[in-house]
Amino acid sequence: MFDALLVLSFGGPDGPDDVMPFLRNVTAGRNVPDSRLGVVAEQYNLFGGKSPINEQNRALIDALQTEFQREGVDLPIYFGNRNWQPYLTDTVRRMATDGIGNALVLTTSAFSSYSGCRQYREDLAAAAHKVGETAPGLHKLRLFYNHPGFIEAVTSRIEEVVRPGDRIVFTAHSIPASMARWCDYQAQLNEMAELIGDRLGFEWDLAYQSRSGPPHIPWLEPDINDHLAALDAAGISAVTVVPLGFISDHMEVKFDLDVQAAETATSLGMSLRRAPTVGTHPAFVRAIRQLVQEKIDSAPALWVGRAGPWPDPCPEGHCLAPQGES
Repeated sequence: MFDALLVLSFGGPDGPDDVMPFLRNVTAGRNVPDSRLGVVAEQYNLFGGKSPINEQNRALIDALQTEFQREGVDLPIYFGNRNWQPYLTDTVRRMATDGIGNALVLTTSAFSSYSGCRQYREDLAAAAHKVGETAPGLHKLRLFYNHPGFIEAVTSRIEEVVRPGDRIVFTAHSIPASMARWCDYQAQLNEMAELIGDRLGFEWDLAYQSRSGPPHIPWLEPDINDHLAALDAAGISAVTVVPLGFISDHMEVKFDLDVQAAETATSLGMSLRRAPTVGTHPAFVRAIRQLVQEKIDSAPALWVGRAGPWPDPCPEGHCLAPQGES
C-alpha cells in the first residue's frame, strides 16, 4: 500500500543570503516588517547565517535508511520542507515523477498543535493539489510523543548531562493560548515530562520558550527565563534544561537556550546544563521505523502512559488554527 517515506520539516536557511528570504516565507501573510525580521536575522548571524536543521534532518534520514536496510523495510526516503529548500511541493513533484503511489509522512513534531500537526496536513494537501493528478497519496504518521522509543531516547539524552540534585526543566515552543485551546499540546507535554521525571527520579518543571508575536496576545507560560529566575528565588542553584518539544538542536534550541537561557542562568549565578535533543539516537530511529511498520506490516501500536496511541488518522476537529486573534 505504501511505497515511500517522506520526512517533512520546517526548514531553515543554508547560508547568510538565505536568512531574510526564509524569514519572509515563515511570516508570509502576517505583515511583519523587514525591520522586525532583521532583529530575528541577527540570531542566525550569530551562527554564521545558517540553521542546522536541514543537516540534522539529512542525518536523521541517513540513520533511517540504515535502520530500514537492517530491518528489511524496503522504502525510499524523501525530504521536504515547509519554508525552505527542498520545498515540499518540489519533493512531491519528484515523488510523482519517480512513480510513488502512496507515501507515509513523518513530520518532525511529536505533539498536537495547529503548527505542529494540522498545518503540516494542510501543507501536504496543498502540495498534492499543486502537483495534480499524478501526486502520490500522502498519509501522515501518528503523533509519537508517547512512543516508548521516543521516551527512551529523551531519557537517555538527559542521563548524559544531569547531575545529582539538579532540577530538570523541560521546555517546549510556546504557542498562543487560543491555539492551545484546540489541541492537547499542554497535556501531552506534561504527560511525557511526568513519565520521564518518574523514570529518572528527579523533580521537574515545564516551561516555554521562543515566544513571538504581539505582546498583547497571551501565549503559554512561564517563559524559561522567567522560570529560571523563579527557581533561583526558591533556592534552586543547579538545573538541567531539556528541550522536550524539539527533536533536533536547531536554531531555536541553540539561541533561545544555549544563548539566552544560559545568559540568564549566569546572571543569576545558577549552574545550567542543557540536554541534547534526540537527534539520531538509536532508540528514536528505531521508534520511527516501528511507526512505519504499524502501517506497512500492521505491527502493534506502541505507547506508554495514560492516553493510548494518538488516533490515526488525526481527528478532524482537532489542532485548529488560533481563533480571532491578530
